[in-house]
Amino acid sequence: MPEIRLSPTALDDLRDIKNYIESDLSNPVAARNTINRIINDYTRLKSAPKIGSPLSAKLGFETDFRYITSGNYMIFYKEDNKFISIYRILYARRDYLKIIFDDLKY
Repeated sequence: MPEIRLSPTALDDLRDIKNYIESDLSNPVAARNTINRIINDYTRLKSAPKIGSPLSAKLGFETDFRYITSGNYMIFYKEDNKFISIYRILYARRDYLKIIFDDLKY
């Protein structure tokens, strides 16, 4: 079974999501529930890494990124036999394609 790794950026995304819901929306219970749901959803990838949709289906080119949704968030990852690497966790209404591919330029 592959091991799950979160990139530093994905960890920042989780912190930002928690802080936004907790502070800006003044709802610490919803923040905790949202983070727990996201973690539970990406943990399921360990036993079924192919459950995510290929990101290529939304693009005009091939990429090895896959994604799953968790409530209002999208979890972007790549998988191989050893690891499931979570790269970003983004609000679904953001321009996630621009964000992901701008990140990869650097």
